[in-house]
Amino acid sequence: MTIDEQLEFLKKGTVDVIREEDLRKKLERSAKTGKPLRVKLGLDPTAPDIHVGHTVVIRKLKAFQDLGHTVIFLIGDFTGMIGDPSGKNVTRPPLSREEINVNAETYKRQMFKLLDPEKTELRFNGEWLDKFTAADFVKLCAKTTVKQILERDDFTKRMNEEKPISLHELLYPLVQGYDSVALEADVELGGTDQKFNLLMGRNLQREFGQEPQVIITTPLLEGLDGVNKMSKSLNNYIGIDEAPGEMFGKVMSISDELMWKYYELLTDLSPAEIADLKAAIANGENPRNLKVSLAKLIIRDFHSQADADAAEDEFVKRFVQKEVPDVIDERRIVAGTYPLSQLLADTGLAGSKGEARRLIEQGGVKVNSEKATAANADIVVNGEGILLQVGKRKFLKVIGE
Repeated sequence: MTIDEQLEFLKKGTVDVIREEDLRKKLERSAKTGKPLRVKLGLDPTAPDIHVGHTVVIRKLKAFQDLGHTVIFLIGDFTGMIGDPSGKNVTRPPLSREEINVNAETYKRQMFKLLDPEKTELRFNGEWLDKFTAADFVKLCAKTTVKQILERDDFTKRMNEEKPISLHELLYPLVQGYDSVALEADVELGGTDQKFNLLMGRNLQREFGQEPQVIITTPLLEGLDGVNKMSKSLNNYIGIDEAPGEMFGKVMSISDELMWKYYELLTDLSPAEIADLKAAIANGENPRNLKVSLAKLIIRDFHSQADADAAEDEFVKRFVQKEVPDVIDERRIVAGTYPLSQLLADTGLAGSKGEARRLIEQGGVKVNSEKATAANADIVVNGEGILLQVGKRKFLKVIGE
């Protein structure tokens, strides 16, 4: 690629490039000298695993890797114990080093579903921050002002709402910023919620006599609801370790409008290729077909092409041809007659009898492929078994013994 083509490739799906002219100069120098850029992405392992929302910025790291640059995946085993205040309106409890280490092992395994492990520099910021003395922290704090730290939107909002800010939270941007100094980063990536932290790294590099890094931010991906940021706590996420069929069904559930953002941020398709797909819709193509293609692209990245094809076949059987899946979980219980709501609760298909009644009233329950209408209907469970279905994706065969 020419430098202009590289810039367009790297800018796809980004929000900020600070500064683009600096990135151009770094790319030109790299091409001239043959020395690859050092491109850093840091993640604190504060959750057990990652979802596709996290991979938006990891894909950008992969873009630099594909261009031959040195990519550094930095696991914040030290900063994770502090807790990033970005986007938080309350102080969150710090994690223990043991919790951090367990989560870090999962991150290491999951990130290499996208990155080439042979070409990725895996680092932990405990390498240098664990060695910091009290004097080192004092010297680091002298590199910025209280005013600069308190300009952060998260802190300003909490102060205005008279919500507490712990002192260790004020140190977080400084400590994360120092990572860029330690790694001599040319470029740092992050979500838009990380912009303050990334700018701090740029400023600290100047203070330590280094050429400041270029900052590239990516948008925060909305979850399946199309409203809130993708989050496990909101149950609107697609986990990268989920079964292919589950991933396929979730992608098919998103709105046609949100589909385009997923194409832009979760695939390698170029803007021109995405524009061609939009033109196809305008010419009468069914959006469902493009959603199928999107689901298969996502599944292929985290599983395989064969898994993507199988997930499509299974989806067609279950939802288009109205067939039940080939493999269904089985549960054996004492043979007898059970009220339907009780049976759903006992087998875990509903959280309680009350929830079971609501599901039945909403038409979301089938018994042997027939829609159930009465919560108190007597269901005979014997050795032949019965097929229970809740919603579109939950199936269970219950066998009496």
